[in-house]
Amino acid sequence: MARRIALLGAESTGKTTLARELAADLRGRGLEAVAVGEVLREWCVRAGRTPQPDEQLAIAEEQERRVDEAGAQAEIVIADTTALMVAIYAGMLFEDGALYRFAIARQRTYAATLLTGLDVAWSPDGLQRDAAQPREPVDALVRAHLQRSGVAFQVVYGQGPQRLRSALQALAAAGVLPEAVRPADGEETGSSKPWVWVCEKCSDPACEHRLFRGLREPPG
Repeated sequence: MARRIALLGAESTGKTTLARELAADLRGRGLEAVAVGEVLREWCVRAGRTPQPDEQLAIAEEQERRVDEAGAQAEIVIADTTALMVAIYAGMLFEDGALYRFAIARQRTYAATLLTGLDVAWSPDGLQRDAAQPREPVDALVRAHLQRSGVAFQVVYGQGPQRLRSALQALAAAGVLPEAVRPADGEETGSSKPWVWVCEKCSDPACEHRLFRGLREPPG
């Protein structure tokens, strides 16, 4: 049975790039790995607009169907978002929480869930993001729903190759990768660790919310 890896995160946090790089890296290590693209992005390009409330369920179901389909042919499937992200956006935009039960049930079937950190610059992406939007609220919702549902996850940080190394280290720690292809103990990696959600008042120096707040606020 294929091991499925979920990449979740706010807009413009490098999910698509990381999914492709992970799949390529794992193939280079001798594994049959495939990345499944984001159905919502494809839908918006094809329709020339963003979906309405009654169109969200079909998008979420198609995302998961493609993951299942890929899993029949590969050892490792990397999902560039899952139904949970569709549910979160539907909840934010339309105050519609109908998708959460389906999305959480599906999320629990993934062998590992990685959350892409907010330490990369925002960039435009056509219909889905044509103007900068606050990413912190989406990030907070993803964390909250995963924690509330008891779904373990790890946050991935870093720029470029460091982000890929961070993801590989997280997957190795989660036991998803075969021992023969896991990164060596001494290999340089980015920061990747289980997250405890306590936000601005926490003492974790790696918390990007605290770091970014410090960058925004003028010195006293």
